[in-house]
Amino acid sequence: MEERSIYLKFFRVVVLFLLGLRTSSAFCVVGSTDEQPLSKIAMHKVTLGLRESVTIGASPVVLGLQGQDTEWVTVNIVNPDPSEDDWVAVFSPANFKGVLFWNGSASTCSPVNDEDQTPYLCSSPIKYKYANASRTYTKTGKASLKFQLINQRADFSFALFSGGLSNPKLVAESNFISFANPKAPLYPRLAQGKSWNEMTVTWTSGYSIDEAVPFVEWGKGETQTQSPAGTLTIDQNSMCGSPARTVGWRDPGFIHTSFLINLWPNSVYTYRMGHVLSNGSYIWSKSYSFKSSPYPGQDSLQRVIVFGDMGKAERDGSNEYSDYQPGALNTTDQLIKDLKNIDIVFHIGDLSYANGYISQWDQFTSQVEPIASTVPYMVASGNHERDWPNSGSFYENMDSGGECGVLAETVFYFPAENRAKFWYSTDYGMFHFCIADSEHDWREGTEQYKFIEHCLASADRRKQPWLIFAAHRVLGYSSNSWYAQEGSFEEPMGRESLQKLWQKYRVDIAFYGHVHNYERTCPIYQNQCVNSDKSHYSGTVKGTIHVVVGGGGSHLSEFTTAIPNWSIYRDYDWGFVKLTAFNRSSLLFEYKKSRDGKVYDSFTISREYKDVLACVHDSCEPTTLAS
Repeated sequence: MEERSIYLKFFRVVVLFLLGLRTSSAFCVVGSTDEQPLSKIAMHKVTLGLRESVTIGASPVVLGLQGQDTEWVTVNIVNPDPSEDDWVAVFSPANFKGVLFWNGSASTCSPVNDEDQTPYLCSSPIKYKYANASRTYTKTGKASLKFQLINQRADFSFALFSGGLSNPKLVAESNFISFANPKAPLYPRLAQGKSWNEMTVTWTSGYSIDEAVPFVEWGKGETQTQSPAGTLTIDQNSMCGSPARTVGWRDPGFIHTSFLINLWPNSVYTYRMGHVLSNGSYIWSKSYSFKSSPYPGQDSLQRVIVFGDMGKAERDGSNEYSDYQPGALNTTDQLIKDLKNIDIVFHIGDLSYANGYISQWDQFTSQVEPIASTVPYMVASGNHERDWPNSGSFYENMDSGGECGVLAETVFYFPAENRAKFWYSTDYGMFHFCIADSEHDWREGTEQYKFIEHCLASADRRKQPWLIFAAHRVLGYSSNSWYAQEGSFEEPMGRESLQKLWQKYRVDIAFYGHVHNYERTCPIYQNQCVNSDKSHYSGTVKGTIHVVVGGGGSHLSEFTTAIPNWSIYRDYDWGFVKLTAFNRSSLLFEYKKSRDGKVYDSFTISREYKDVLACVHDSCEPTTLAS
């Protein structure tokens, strides 16, 4: 198997080289970008050119006076010598100059790739915007820009640079501004615990356990209880490489997780995060609420959202995110709009696309907070979270920007036995989910393969008839252009080992991201459609429906022009899937576009328990004629 693996990898590299493509783990698409916007700044080329005639100021000086965790800031610029490539950077912490230049002052940053560069920018800004976003800037030398800031545990300042992103020269710096309490507990993320009646609350703050004790106050109605929280943090040395270990590093704060146990099924609970300071005073978050999970097998209306590869975007137009994650806000806003009709969300890999710029994780958790604070936000690992050479990932590329999984495994909770092995199972009423980790080996004989089989086998199909498999990379079927050029219509070695498990345990639907579009197959086994219907399926489960739902927000991926006979519906657009289980016999599948929230593809499944038990090809229980 090892020789075959090496051969296949070598063959794949040669083919892609001849085609002039990147490998599928870090694909590019004509007319779009896969480059983190902050990585465009040539920080090692920054020079100092402060001019008294150039001014930049920010207001208000104190943010969040009413407890807000986000606020709009006005930045005013006066520059007698404006240029269209002038740009404004937001730095946090605000005192970036102290570590910006090698000028005899205290500076402890390390050069990238061991190259001694003078002067040297130690830390990337958290966002930037071109000054000519104010249309009169190049004519008048005056601009008024709006930035939306979120509380990120430190103060902020703004800097005006000339020379574009490739040859930046610092010409002016602003006053400092800050949130009233920069350490406040923020951005709660709910997740299912390891038991159906357990909910976890994870949040971020600036309080270490030596400074304050974290907890969650929660309950039904006026009956409230307090549960302690564990605290984790991340240091720079735990990063695997640049930029996460160098210019992209920013202190991610303290990550707290509390376990709310013995929940009553389908019940509404309120909660808020708190910290007890050493002087006995309390710091509180806003109040939130959630509905607990139904009992496994409980017959009630249950609604599930699935998508991948969303990323983040900036509502203030910063960072050119319209090119990097153009659909992210549309997807986020559609989910927020329909939140009362959603019970649980699965974001199957490529979460923030921080790619080693740690500040972006705060901004992503802020973006999804309205969703993740209300319903469980379950995540999977993608190449942009995990992959880094010589770090244990299955793929030896640099897609994580040096994070090598550490941020995703810490910022979000998921009920895995080992957080470094990002595979787990979870139940939600009539659904049983098996979440795989495509950034670790899944082939037969591996630890993960054994988990996948155990997870699929453990589903009680009488109580939980809807069995769902999910992974980031396409381990099933996709007619994306580069998969077609490789000839396999899948991630190399993707389904060879797994398809017999899907068939044996009669998996209903398998979901994937990584490919930034939408595609649905027929019920399929070994490349053959086993059902000719397209909109309604009933009776015996003869094959698995495979769905690519990687259009959560990142730049789109093109399809091959030839449409395989197993491809039922394809869409080159951003969107997500909604599953609605009405009972144990009826399931509705809907694909919705992020631009308008309307349904563009759908089907229904109707069946009885005996249909799951029925003998089908390569999935029959042994029988005997003995009486």
